[in-house]
Amino acid sequence: MNGKMELLFWQLVYFFIKQRYRIIQLSNHSHEIWLESLENKHVPIVRVVRYDIDWSQWLKRDMEYAWRIAEQIQKRRIRRFREIVNIYVSTYPPVDDWEFLIEKPLPLSQKRNAVFRTFLIHSGNVNMSLQQLTEIVQTPIVLPTAVNDIDPFFEAERLKQDILREAREQHERERRLFEYGKPVFTYIFIALQVLVFLLMEWSGGSTNPAVLIQYGAKFNPLIQEGEWWRFFTPIFLHIGFLHLLMNTFALYYLGMTVERLYGSWRFFFIYLIAGFFGTLGSFLFTTSLSAGASGAIFGLFGALLYFGTVYRHLFFQTIGTNIIGLIIINLLFGIMVPGIDNAGHIGGLIGGFLASGIVHLPNHLDWKRQVRTLLVTVSAAALGLYIGF
Repeated sequence: MNGKMELLFWQLVYFFIKQRYRIIQLSNHSHEIWLESLENKHVPIVRVVRYDIDWSQWLKRDMEYAWRIAEQIQKRRIRRFREIVNIYVSTYPPVDDWEFLIEKPLPLSQKRNAVFRTFLIHSGNVNMSLQQLTEIVQTPIVLPTAVNDIDPFFEAERLKQDILREAREQHERERRLFEYGKPVFTYIFIALQVLVFLLMEWSGGSTNPAVLIQYGAKFNPLIQEGEWWRFFTPIFLHIGFLHLLMNTFALYYLGMTVERLYGSWRFFFIYLIAGFFGTLGSFLFTTSLSAGASGAIFGLFGALLYFGTVYRHLFFQTIGTNIIGLIIINLLFGIMVPGIDNAGHIGGLIGGFLASGIVHLPNHLDWKRQVRTLLVTVSAAALGLYIGF
């Protein structure tokens, strides 16, 4: 094994990490590494392989394997991209003809105009290959010059350990994102809506319109007369046991996730603002008496979508696809089934997203973004109230 090429391999991986790529897959022997960019929209995925290739047949088989993996990766992605780059670092090129294998990029069938491009870097074409890579990733690739009296194997091992340590630390940081807070207000809100439901049943029934109005359901004429608290009180009221049961389960599962992500006080703010926007949406677009935590619960979906704008890669690797699917299914269900307040759901979804932008994620400070979101939120609420009144 050539020490200079081993060092080049790890220098190349280190370069991509410094360009805010993250390791998403690592082989057992650390000689096949897949990286995903947090910022590069054109080349979001890079694969780097260290292997001394003897024959082009091996290269062909491995390219086919990597292309299939690339197909699977891009099927899971919503964001459009142009290229996935596959890089081999080999001491020498194959002894037989191989250039025709990488001469043209392979198309990725699921994405229009997306391609799988391969580079083979060997000791005779390092500078030319790095120049070609620079043009593809649109960032100058400048690698440190090896010092003559330093063992390249030793330096490669040191760089390897630094990279693997950084990958472990990154994984730990991402794991802690989902364990920031404890679900305090989730349990409080569940207990509160169950308690209010029991009081309503005791007062004459949760499906009784008079009882619903008495306890603060959304009722447009009374809101227009100045009972502004009815923008918030419907969050804790439910019409019938099935309504309560469904929203309690939804609040439990979504609330646990969102409160762990954002912390208790941020969760409290997001839930109430989402509930307000849910009621406001219902107030603007429906005249019927309504109540329920659905708007606030859709706001929790909005909070998770906002998390996805900050940690797009982590969002889609964990909960993203399921969350988007659930939102679409619930909105379609609301359109097809009579009696469901879809305006309240959409209002809550928007409110939860905006409220999350105001408080932002824990340990993240972006005052400009937060102030802009606050102004948008206040303007949207003011416009809605102006139209409604």
